[in-house]
Amino acid sequence: MASVNLGSWVQSYSNFNRVSSRSKSFSSPRSLPFNLLQTQPFSPLKKASFTSLPSISCVLTKGDIVKEEEQDPQKPGFDFDSYMLQKADTVNQALDSAVSLRDPIKIHEAMRYSLLAGGKRVRPVLCLAACELVGGQESMAMPAACAVEMVHTMSLIHDDLPCMDNDDLRRGKPTNHKVFGEEIAVLAGDALLSFAFEHLAVSTIGVTPSRIVRAVGELAKAIGTDGLVAGQVVDIASEGLTDVGLDHLEFIHLHKTAALLEAAVVLGAILGGGCDEDVEKLREFARCIGLLFQVVDDILDVTKSSKELGKTAGKDLVANKVTYPKLMGIDKSREFADKLKTDAVLLLQGFDPAKAAPLVALANYIAYRHN
Repeated sequence: MASVNLGSWVQSYSNFNRVSSRSKSFSSPRSLPFNLLQTQPFSPLKKASFTSLPSISCVLTKGDIVKEEEQDPQKPGFDFDSYMLQKADTVNQALDSAVSLRDPIKIHEAMRYSLLAGGKRVRPVLCLAACELVGGQESMAMPAACAVEMVHTMSLIHDDLPCMDNDDLRRGKPTNHKVFGEEIAVLAGDALLSFAFEHLAVSTIGVTPSRIVRAVGELAKAIGTDGLVAGQVVDIASEGLTDVGLDHLEFIHLHKTAALLEAAVVLGAILGGGCDEDVEKLREFARCIGLLFQVVDDILDVTKSSKELGKTAGKDLVANKVTYPKLMGIDKSREFADKLKTDAVLLLQGFDPAKAAPLVALANYIAYRHN
Protein backbone atom coordinates (compact mmCIF):
# COMPACT_ATOMS: atom_id res chain seq x y z
CA MET A 1 0.00 0.00 0.00
CA ALA A 2 1.36 3.41 -0.94
CA SER A 3 2.11 5.76 1.92
CA VAL A 4 1.08 9.37 2.15
CA ASN A 5 3.99 11.81 2.17
CA LEU A 6 3.98 12.66 5.86
CA GLY A 7 7.67 12.58 6.50
CA SER A 8 9.11 10.31 9.16
CA TRP A 9 6.96 8.28 11.52
CA VAL A 10 8.97 9.96 14.29
CA GLN A 11 6.51 12.85 13.97
CA SER A 12 3.81 10.42 14.99
CA TYR A 13 5.76 9.18 17.98
CA SER A 14 6.49 12.68 19.18
CA ASN A 15 2.74 13.32 19.23
CA PHE A 16 2.25 10.14 21.25
CA ASN A 17 4.85 11.27 23.75
CA ARG A 18 2.97 14.54 24.27
CA VAL A 19 -0.11 12.54 25.16
CA SER A 20 1.83 10.17 27.41
CA SER A 21 2.36 12.68 30.19
CA ARG A 22 2.23 11.42 33.71
CA SER A 23 -1.33 12.60 34.29
CA LYS A 24 -3.84 10.08 35.55
CA SER A 25 -6.24 10.45 32.66
CA PHE A 26 -6.24 11.14 28.96
CA SER A 27 -6.98 14.71 27.97
CA SER A 28 -10.27 15.40 26.23
CA PRO A 29 -10.49 17.34 22.98
CA ARG A 30 -11.65 20.92 23.11
CA SER A 31 -13.65 20.39 19.98
CA LEU A 32 -14.42 17.39 17.86
CA PRO A 33 -12.85 16.12 15.78
CA PHE A 34 -9.92 18.54 15.60
CA ASN A 35 -7.44 20.21 18.00
CA LEU A 36 -7.19 16.92 19.81
CA LEU A 37 -3.90 17.03 21.63
CA GLN A 38 -3.66 19.75 24.23
CA THR A 39 -1.51 18.08 26.85
CA GLN A 40 1.62 18.77 28.83
CA PRO A 41 4.99 17.78 27.32
CA PHE A 42 6.15 14.28 28.07
CA SER A 43 8.80 14.02 30.76
CA PRO A 44 10.94 10.92 30.26
CA LEU A 45 11.55 8.80 33.29
CA LYS A 46 15.03 8.69 34.72
CA LYS A 47 17.01 5.76 33.45
CA ALA A 48 17.57 3.09 36.06
CA SER A 49 20.08 0.28 36.15
CA PHE A 50 18.53 -2.84 34.70
CA THR A 51 19.67 -6.41 35.12
CA SER A 52 19.30 -8.35 31.88
CA LEU A 53 15.91 -9.97 31.49
CA PRO A 54 15.58 -13.69 30.87
CA SER A 55 15.19 -14.62 27.22
CA ILE A 56 11.56 -14.59 26.18
CA SER A 57 9.40 -16.40 23.67
CA CYS A 58 7.28 -14.42 21.27
CA VAL A 59 4.99 -15.15 18.35
CA LEU A 60 6.50 -14.14 15.01
CA THR A 61 4.88 -12.56 11.99
CA LYS A 62 6.14 -15.36 9.71
CA GLY A 63 4.93 -18.86 10.48
CA ASP A 64 3.59 -20.34 13.67
CA ILE A 65 6.97 -20.70 15.33
CA VAL A 66 8.48 -19.45 18.54
CA LYS A 67 11.65 -17.40 18.56
CA GLU A 68 14.00 -17.02 21.49
CA GLU A 69 15.18 -13.44 21.94
CA GLU A 70 18.45 -14.08 23.71
CA GLN A 71 18.99 -11.13 26.03
CA ASP A 72 21.01 -13.21 28.49
CA PRO A 73 22.10 -16.67 27.35
CA GLN A 74 23.04 -17.59 30.91
CA LYS A 75 19.41 -17.35 32.10
CA PRO A 76 16.65 -19.86 31.32
CA GLY A 77 14.02 -18.83 28.78
CA PHE A 78 10.60 -17.60 29.86
CA ASP A 79 7.91 -20.00 28.65
CA PHE A 80 5.40 -17.47 27.37
CA ASP A 81 3.07 -19.99 25.75
CA SER A 82 2.66 -21.97 28.97
CA TYR A 83 2.25 -18.79 30.98
CA MET A 84 -0.52 -17.48 28.72
CA LEU A 85 -2.33 -20.82 28.64
CA GLN A 86 -2.25 -21.12 32.42
CA LYS A 87 -3.34 -17.53 33.05
CA ALA A 88 -6.04 -17.61 30.37
CA ASP A 89 -7.42 -20.85 31.78
CA THR A 90 -7.59 -19.34 35.26
CA VAL A 91 -9.30 -16.22 33.89
CA ASN A 92 -11.78 -18.30 31.89
CA GLN A 93 -12.72 -20.29 34.99
CA ALA A 94 -13.19 -17.09 36.97
CA LEU A 95 -15.38 -15.56 34.22
CA ASP A 96 -17.47 -18.73 33.96
CA SER A 97 -18.05 -18.67 37.70
CA ALA A 98 -18.77 -14.94 37.85
CA VAL A 99 -21.38 -14.90 35.07
CA SER A 100 -23.34 -18.09 35.65
CA LEU A 101 -26.37 -19.21 33.68
CA ARG A 102 -29.37 -18.11 35.73
CA ASP A 103 -32.70 -16.31 35.33
CA PRO A 104 -33.42 -14.44 33.17
CA ILE A 105 -31.87 -17.19 31.04
CA LYS A 106 -31.83 -15.32 27.73
CA ILE A 107 -29.76 -12.36 28.89
CA HIS A 108 -27.24 -14.54 30.70
CA GLU A 109 -26.94 -16.79 27.64
CA ALA A 110 -26.13 -13.72 25.56
CA MET A 111 -23.63 -12.41 28.11
CA ARG A 112 -21.88 -15.77 28.34
CA TYR A 113 -21.93 -16.32 24.57
CA SER A 114 -19.58 -13.40 23.96
CA LEU A 115 -17.72 -13.38 27.28
CA LEU A 116 -16.73 -17.05 27.02
CA ALA A 117 -16.15 -17.10 23.26
CA GLY A 118 -12.41 -17.40 23.69
CA GLY A 119 -10.03 -14.64 22.74
CA LYS A 120 -6.48 -13.97 23.81
CA ARG A 121 -7.35 -12.57 27.27
CA VAL A 122 -4.53 -10.05 26.89
CA ARG A 123 -6.18 -7.44 29.13
CA PRO A 124 -6.87 -9.66 32.14
CA VAL A 125 -3.43 -11.27 31.88
CA LEU A 126 -1.85 -7.81 31.84
CA CYS A 127 -3.81 -6.98 34.98
CA LEU A 128 -2.62 -10.11 36.78
CA ALA A 129 0.99 -9.68 35.61
CA ALA A 130 1.09 -6.07 36.83
CA CYS A 131 -0.30 -7.11 40.20
CA GLU A 132 2.35 -9.78 40.64
CA LEU A 133 5.09 -7.44 39.40
CA VAL A 134 4.53 -5.04 42.31
CA GLY A 135 4.37 -7.85 44.87
CA GLY A 136 0.68 -8.74 44.93
CA GLN A 137 -1.02 -12.12 44.62
CA GLU A 138 -3.06 -13.21 41.60
CA SER A 139 -6.22 -13.52 43.72
CA MET A 140 -6.06 -9.83 44.65
CA ALA A 141 -6.48 -8.75 41.02
CA MET A 142 -8.61 -11.56 39.58
CA PRO A 143 -11.97 -9.75 40.03
CA ALA A 144 -10.44 -6.65 38.38
CA ALA A 145 -9.05 -8.78 35.54
CA CYS A 146 -12.52 -10.23 34.98
CA ALA A 147 -14.10 -6.78 35.19
CA VAL A 148 -11.78 -5.46 32.49
CA GLU A 149 -12.63 -8.42 30.25
CA MET A 150 -16.36 -7.84 30.84
CA VAL A 151 -15.98 -4.21 29.77
CA HIS A 152 -13.92 -5.24 26.76
CA THR A 153 -16.58 -7.79 25.75
CA MET A 154 -19.27 -5.13 26.12
CA SER A 155 -17.35 -2.87 23.75
CA LEU A 156 -17.06 -5.69 21.19
CA ILE A 157 -20.77 -6.51 21.34
CA HIS A 158 -21.70 -2.86 20.85
CA ASP A 159 -19.02 -2.29 18.17
CA ASP A 160 -20.47 -5.11 16.09
CA LEU A 161 -24.02 -3.72 16.07
CA PRO A 162 -25.52 -2.49 12.78
CA CYS A 163 -25.54 1.09 14.07
CA MET A 164 -21.77 0.89 14.70
CA ASP A 165 -19.44 -1.35 12.67
CA ASN A 166 -22.20 -3.69 11.46
CA ASP A 167 -20.07 -6.83 11.71
CA ASP A 168 -21.20 -10.44 11.38
CA LEU A 169 -18.10 -12.22 12.72
CA ARG A 170 -16.24 -12.02 16.01
CA ARG A 171 -13.66 -14.49 17.33
CA GLY A 172 -14.59 -16.82 14.49
CA LYS A 173 -18.25 -16.96 15.50
CA PRO A 174 -21.41 -15.05 14.51
CA THR A 175 -21.63 -11.77 16.43
CA ASN A 176 -23.95 -11.47 19.41
CA HIS A 177 -26.74 -9.62 17.62
CA LYS A 178 -26.73 -12.20 14.83
CA VAL A 179 -27.51 -14.92 17.38
CA PHE A 180 -29.70 -13.14 19.94
CA GLY A 181 -31.01 -10.11 18.06
CA GLU A 182 -30.07 -6.45 18.40
CA GLU A 183 -32.20 -5.74 21.45
CA ILE A 184 -30.71 -8.55 23.54
CA ALA A 185 -27.20 -7.75 22.31
CA VAL A 186 -27.50 -4.15 23.51
CA LEU A 187 -28.79 -5.32 26.87
CA ALA A 188 -26.11 -8.01 27.19
CA GLY A 189 -23.45 -5.34 26.73
CA ASP A 190 -25.15 -3.09 29.25
CA ALA A 191 -25.40 -5.92 31.76
CA LEU A 192 -21.72 -6.81 31.40
CA LEU A 193 -20.75 -3.17 31.91
CA SER A 194 -22.74 -2.76 35.12
CA PHE A 195 -21.74 -6.16 36.50
CA ALA A 196 -18.07 -5.40 35.88
CA PHE A 197 -18.17 -2.67 38.53
CA GLU A 198 -20.24 -4.78 40.92
CA HIS A 199 -17.80 -7.66 40.61
CA LEU A 200 -14.75 -5.43 41.11
CA ALA A 201 -16.26 -3.73 44.17
CA VAL A 202 -17.79 -6.78 45.86
CA SER A 203 -15.52 -9.69 44.97
CA THR A 204 -12.06 -8.18 45.50
CA ILE A 205 -10.45 -9.65 48.63
CA GLY A 206 -7.22 -9.00 50.49
CA VAL A 207 -7.10 -5.36 49.34
CA THR A 208 -7.80 -2.22 51.35
CA PRO A 209 -11.11 -0.42 50.62
CA SER A 210 -9.26 2.72 49.55
CA ARG A 211 -7.39 0.84 46.84
CA ILE A 212 -10.59 -0.83 45.64
CA VAL A 213 -12.31 2.56 45.36
CA ARG A 214 -9.29 3.94 43.51
CA ALA A 215 -9.45 0.99 41.09
CA VAL A 216 -13.17 1.56 40.47
CA GLY A 217 -12.46 5.20 39.63
CA GLU A 218 -9.65 4.26 37.23
CA LEU A 219 -11.84 1.81 35.34
CA ALA A 220 -14.76 4.24 35.14
CA LYS A 221 -12.57 7.02 33.75
CA ALA A 222 -10.96 4.68 31.22
CA ILE A 223 -14.26 3.82 29.57
CA GLY A 224 -16.11 7.13 29.78
CA THR A 225 -15.74 10.44 27.97
CA ASP A 226 -12.10 10.66 29.11
CA GLY A 227 -11.35 7.28 27.57
CA LEU A 228 -13.01 4.67 25.36
CA VAL A 229 -16.16 6.66 24.60
CA ALA A 230 -14.12 9.71 23.56
CA GLY A 231 -12.16 7.58 21.12
CA GLN A 232 -15.30 6.00 19.72
CA VAL A 233 -16.99 9.36 19.19
CA VAL A 234 -14.02 10.90 17.38
CA ASP A 235 -13.60 7.71 15.34
CA ILE A 236 -17.21 7.88 14.16
CA ALA A 237 -16.93 11.60 13.40
CA SER A 238 -13.78 10.96 11.37
CA GLU A 239 -15.23 8.46 8.90
CA GLY A 240 -14.89 9.70 5.35
CA LEU A 241 -12.67 12.66 6.24
CA THR A 242 -9.71 13.19 3.95
CA ASP A 243 -7.57 15.56 6.03
CA VAL A 244 -7.06 13.47 9.17
CA GLY A 245 -3.49 13.60 10.45
CA LEU A 246 -1.42 11.41 12.74
CA ASP A 247 -2.16 13.41 15.89
CA HIS A 248 -5.88 12.98 15.23
CA LEU A 249 -5.46 9.25 14.65
CA GLU A 250 -3.42 8.84 17.82
CA PHE A 251 -6.09 10.59 19.88
CA ILE A 252 -8.64 8.06 18.64
CA HIS A 253 -6.53 5.03 19.45
CA LEU A 254 -5.04 6.24 22.73
CA HIS A 255 -8.63 6.56 23.92
CA LYS A 256 -10.52 3.88 22.01
CA THR A 257 -7.94 1.10 22.44
CA ALA A 258 -5.12 2.08 24.79
CA ALA A 259 -7.31 3.43 27.60
CA LEU A 260 -8.71 0.02 28.56
CA LEU A 261 -5.31 -1.65 28.26
CA GLU A 262 -3.94 1.07 30.50
CA ALA A 263 -6.72 0.47 33.00
CA ALA A 264 -5.94 -3.25 33.06
CA VAL A 265 -2.30 -2.64 33.98
CA VAL A 266 -2.98 0.21 36.41
CA LEU A 267 -5.72 -1.72 38.22
CA GLY A 268 -3.34 -4.62 38.72
CA ALA A 269 -0.62 -2.32 40.06
CA ILE A 270 -3.01 -0.53 42.42
CA LEU A 271 -4.62 -3.68 43.81
CA GLY A 272 -1.24 -5.40 44.12
CA GLY A 273 -0.06 -2.66 46.47
CA GLY A 274 2.20 -0.75 44.10
CA CYS A 275 3.54 2.65 45.13
CA ASP A 276 2.51 5.72 43.14
CA GLU A 277 5.82 5.83 41.25
CA ASP A 278 5.44 2.22 40.11
CA VAL A 279 1.80 2.73 39.18
CA GLU A 280 2.65 5.71 36.99
CA LYS A 281 5.60 3.97 35.38
CA LEU A 282 3.36 1.02 34.51
CA ARG A 283 0.75 3.46 33.22
CA GLU A 284 3.25 4.74 30.68
CA PHE A 285 4.20 1.17 29.76
CA ALA A 286 0.53 0.40 29.17
CA ARG A 287 0.04 3.46 26.95
CA CYS A 288 2.93 2.29 24.77
CA ILE A 289 1.55 -1.21 24.36
CA GLY A 290 -1.99 0.15 24.01
CA LEU A 291 -1.05 2.22 20.99
CA LEU A 292 1.13 -0.65 19.78
CA PHE A 293 -1.91 -2.95 19.90
CA GLN A 294 -3.84 -0.66 17.56
CA VAL A 295 -0.97 -0.07 15.14
CA VAL A 296 -0.63 -3.85 14.79
CA ASP A 297 -4.41 -4.20 14.47
CA ASP A 298 -4.37 -1.74 11.56
CA ILE A 299 -1.58 -3.68 9.87
CA LEU A 300 -3.33 -7.03 10.32
CA ASP A 301 -6.58 -5.62 8.96
CA VAL A 302 -4.97 -5.13 5.54
CA THR A 303 -2.53 -8.06 5.54
CA LYS A 304 -4.56 -10.98 6.94
CA SER A 305 -7.72 -12.81 5.88
CA SER A 306 -10.98 -12.98 7.82
CA LYS A 307 -10.25 -16.64 8.58
CA GLU A 308 -6.85 -15.79 10.03
CA LEU A 309 -8.21 -12.88 12.09
CA GLY A 310 -11.42 -14.53 13.29
CA LYS A 311 -13.24 -11.33 12.32
CA THR A 312 -13.98 -9.46 9.11
CA ALA A 313 -10.75 -8.34 7.45
CA GLY A 314 -10.47 -5.08 5.51
CA LYS A 315 -13.50 -3.49 7.14
CA ASP A 316 -11.62 -0.27 7.96
CA LEU A 317 -10.75 0.10 4.30
CA VAL A 318 -14.35 -0.49 3.27
CA ALA A 319 -15.58 2.04 5.85
CA ASN A 320 -12.98 4.55 4.60
CA LYS A 321 -11.50 4.85 8.10
CA VAL A 322 -8.12 6.44 8.60
CA THR A 323 -5.48 3.92 9.75
CA TYR A 324 -1.74 3.87 10.27
CA PRO A 325 -1.04 1.95 7.04
CA LYS A 326 -3.24 4.42 5.17
CA LEU A 327 -1.31 7.42 6.51
CA MET A 328 2.18 5.97 6.84
CA GLY A 329 2.32 2.86 4.69
CA ILE A 330 2.93 -0.69 5.91
CA ASP A 331 6.70 -0.43 6.36
CA LYS A 332 6.64 2.78 8.41
CA SER A 333 3.74 1.42 10.47
CA ARG A 334 5.84 -1.61 11.33
CA GLU A 335 8.80 0.61 12.26
CA PHE A 336 6.52 2.65 14.52
CA ALA A 337 5.23 -0.53 16.15
CA ASP A 338 8.78 -1.70 16.82
CA LYS A 339 9.65 1.65 18.42
CA LEU A 340 6.61 1.47 20.70
CA LYS A 341 7.51 -2.07 21.75
CA THR A 342 11.12 -1.10 22.48
CA ASP A 343 10.10 1.89 24.58
CA ALA A 344 7.51 -0.17 26.47
CA VAL A 345 10.19 -2.67 27.50
CA LEU A 346 12.53 0.14 28.58
CA LEU A 347 9.84 1.41 30.96
CA LEU A 348 10.14 -1.85 32.92
CA GLN A 349 13.66 -0.96 33.96
CA GLY A 350 14.15 -1.06 37.71
CA PHE A 351 11.63 -3.85 38.33
CA ASP A 352 12.60 -7.40 39.27
CA PRO A 353 13.57 -8.92 35.88
CA ALA A 354 11.96 -12.28 36.66
CA LYS A 355 8.65 -10.64 37.62
CA ALA A 356 8.85 -8.29 34.63
CA ALA A 357 9.38 -11.14 32.15
CA PRO A 358 5.64 -11.76 31.57
CA LEU A 359 5.06 -8.08 30.70
CA VAL A 360 8.07 -8.04 28.39
CA ALA A 361 6.76 -11.17 26.71
CA LEU A 362 3.27 -9.67 26.41
CA ALA A 363 4.72 -6.57 24.74
CA ASN A 364 6.45 -8.83 22.22
CA TYR A 365 3.30 -10.89 21.74
CA ILE A 366 1.25 -7.76 21.00
CA ALA A 367 3.89 -6.60 18.53
CA TYR A 368 4.19 -9.91 16.67
CA ARG A 369 0.70 -11.42 16.96
CA HIS A 370 -1.19 -12.88 13.98
CA ASN A 371 -4.73 -11.89 14.97
